[in-house]
Amino acid sequence: MSEIGPGLEPGKLTPFLFQESLQPEIRAGMLTKTSIFLVLVSGVRVGYDGLAPGSSQNDPDAPTVEIFSKGVLLSKEKTAMSTTSPSPQRKITLQTLQAKKLRGEPITMLTAYDFPTARALDRAGVDSILVGDSLAMVVLGYENTLAVTMDEMLHHARAVARGAKIAHLVGDMPFLSYQTSVADAVRNAGRFLKESGMNAVKLEGGREVVPAVQALVGAGIPVVGHIGLTPQKVNQLGGFKTQGKSTDAARSLIEDAHALEDAGCHALVLEAIPDRLAGLITRRLSIPTIGIGAGAACDGQVLVTHDLLGLTEGFAPKFVKQYANLHEEMARAFAGYVEDVRSRRFPGPAHAHALDEDVYRAIEREWGGETAH
Repeated sequence: MSEIGPGLEPGKLTPFLFQESLQPEIRAGMLTKTSIFLVLVSGVRVGYDGLAPGSSQNDPDAPTVEIFSKGVLLSKEKTAMSTTSPSPQRKITLQTLQAKKLRGEPITMLTAYDFPTARALDRAGVDSILVGDSLAMVVLGYENTLAVTMDEMLHHARAVARGAKIAHLVGDMPFLSYQTSVADAVRNAGRFLKESGMNAVKLEGGREVVPAVQALVGAGIPVVGHIGLTPQKVNQLGGFKTQGKSTDAARSLIEDAHALEDAGCHALVLEAIPDRLAGLITRRLSIPTIGIGAGAACDGQVLVTHDLLGLTEGFAPKFVKQYANLHEEMARAFAGYVEDVRSRRFPGPAHAHALDEDVYRAIEREWGGETAH
């Protein structure tokens, strides 16, 4: 990893000659000329370089986005100058999401819990897929998210990873999988990456989860934070209610957001908070914010796919936009099937496998005379 030069002040945008620290990359052929960067010490650097000949992105005018922590370069990615989405054949990474924030290009995220849904989301070009603990409610039928277990989450995460090969995959840490101890947090988060093919994990909470976030990032596990309405604290919150509506509550959320970014989160979910507060937090952070019921000023949006498709019955949150009513479509399809079977309209000749006439006659002569009693 390359060290960033000394004497830089947090938050100061400074021209910086980065040649010496990139000597290993230059020798390895990753770069072909000196790179001059604009250094933003708060965590993101944008600059320009030339890639090695033969690279699919050999464009000297394209910006390079680099992400670093505590003065150490963590990663860099060449980005397109246009606002078009990444190539559908290229895996989306946390650097891709960071680059989208810098370009002002909205990030899309939806939930998935199974192979066919994940494959459909990948085909639609969704940037990130969350295997959310919401599966407890929309798939397993629980009243809230508290009952779902690590083994259940890992089972569904594996199915999603088999279906989605392009989207950035995030596994949701279930209740009590990280709150009990930092060691438990690292062990369980590691299972999402090692056993289920996730690219990152998400956990709920503000400053109280900073030690866990720091440990996960230190172990090489990317983390998405989640503040505002945190469903795992539904019993403390008194239900699924909008958060951050008072001055003190808003101030606390801003402090939580900064603490999580400083701890190493690479993105932050803002759930059910006032839109102007979400916009303020988004502008103050260098990492992407993903809103759910937090207005349009966030860097991206996430919804529960079952809500979007109209697969859930009863109460729907105000922030949900329903793009289909598949529950009604399913009910009609099931009722049609039941009616066709009972009236013997299904199966018809088109659905049957034919048997050679000579074979049938031979079998019928041998067995056709006997009937069940």
